[in-house]
Amino acid sequence: FNKNVTSSRRKNRKAHFSATSSVRRKLMSAPLSSELREQYKVRTMPVRKNDEVTVVRGTYKNKAGKVVAVYRKRWVLHIDSVTREKANGATPFVGINASNVVINKLDLDRE
Repeated sequence: FNKNVTSSRRKNRKAHFSATSSVRRKLMSAPLSSELREQYKVRTMPVRKNDEVTVVRGTYKNKAGKVVAVYRKRWVLHIDSVTREKANGATPFVGINASNVVINKLDLDRE
């Protein structure tokens, strides 16, 4: 057994919510579409800015768009097509959890 692995709910929650940005990147992974899964032989990938995704759960289900921001501090993605109208006329992005999207196109340009 690995001494550093725990199944304590308290310790797992602490580790999750106090995770560093680099760890959150890995935790904020999303499944790939079936075509990408065939192509890359990988099930999930960390979401990046400019990836094209489709929301598969919640109010904004079936909305597709480009990832504008990966807001690691709040554990959410901002997608260009997922916005809402506020009373003052502003249209902010709605935060979507990475587990509720499927990646359709990867942004592999930056190396």
